[in-house]
Amino acid sequence: MSVTTPQGFLASGVAAGIKEGKPDLAVVVNPGPEFSAAAVFTSNRFQAAPVRWSQQAVKNGQLQAVVLNSGGANACTGEAGYADAIATAAALAKQLEIDTEDVAVCSTGLIGVRLPMDAVFAGIEFAVAGLSSAGGADAATAIMTTDTVPKTAEYVDQAGWSIGGMAKGAGMLAPALATMLVCVTTDASVPPAVLDRALRAAVSLTFDRADSDGCMSTNDTVLALANGASGISVDEEEFTTRLAQVCWSLARQLIADAEGAEHDIEVRVTGAASEADALEVARAIARSNLFKCAVFGNDPNWGRVLSAAGTCQAEFDPEHVDVLFNSVEVFRDGQLGEDRAKVDLGNREVLVEVRLHAGEASASIWTNDLTYGYVKENAEYST
Repeated sequence: MSVTTPQGFLASGVAAGIKEGKPDLAVVVNPGPEFSAAAVFTSNRFQAAPVRWSQQAVKNGQLQAVVLNSGGANACTGEAGYADAIATAAALAKQLEIDTEDVAVCSTGLIGVRLPMDAVFAGIEFAVAGLSSAGGADAATAIMTTDTVPKTAEYVDQAGWSIGGMAKGAGMLAPALATMLVCVTTDASVPPAVLDRALRAAVSLTFDRADSDGCMSTNDTVLALANGASGISVDEEEFTTRLAQVCWSLARQLIADAEGAEHDIEVRVTGAASEADALEVARAIARSNLFKCAVFGNDPNWGRVLSAAGTCQAEFDPEHVDVLFNSVEVFRDGQLGEDRAKVDLGNREVLVEVRLHAGEASASIWTNDLTYGYVKENAEYST
């Protein structure tokens, strides 16, 4: 299951020499017959050069290929870095005999370092020579940085169309988007405007609700490519649902591989006056380092949950709030609840539920605990 699950798509992943001894450059190609494309990018004001280029390239709703590299973010590298991003697109376009403007570029790695362009150019030539309908797994491996495993997902419909995807990300995971590169492909016939609406809806419910460490990347990119090779036009609502399904699988894989994490935590807020209120409260809890450290220590410290929720402007009465850890109601209607000793946090997945009793809306944020491993990984990242 990968970006080459849908009919027609080609991909490859190679070791170009951007980082020593590991695959570090991937190419995904849409040979047509349709070239619909949509994308969502980081909202960080320090946007990396490949983000700036790809925003322009996808404006017309069409792309024929994407080149992705790990080992260097090409972020905060000035006009020289932007020229490198354009040169990368041009190099792949030349190899494929297409227009430079039909190539998106994605990069991930250390901020503030220019890419070794000789290695990038050689890698593109090598990758194009190795393009195949079985190359999706290699492409997913080539975009990894601190990831420990590649991340892929697929949906195959009985009617004869499918969606495939790959993602990378293990740290700096926070909306928007959730460092994270994602490429999703489909052989359904989807017009650019429909693809754009479907992608934005799917991202808002998936990648935007994966919040590992509250740190937003300069390079986050989610690309969707549709080639119509199945000859099947899909209802927009159905397509959006299935696209969100694939994106959710990838988002959960990102959280499960978060740097140093030992617990995957769902913070579920129910009974909110609005979905926006539910998200505000859930995100405040998910970003509390005190709460995340408590879960790492297998401590169901509901006080950390309440103190984080109390910083929000969401509508609720603090005298009528419940908190549950793995279904044990440790705080009930503003009062002490069950003994916290009844809570078992020994498993990987943890559910923390906060009931606000202010309405009917609900929302969840997925996060993870804060561990010694996370501190070590990021203390040594560039040294």
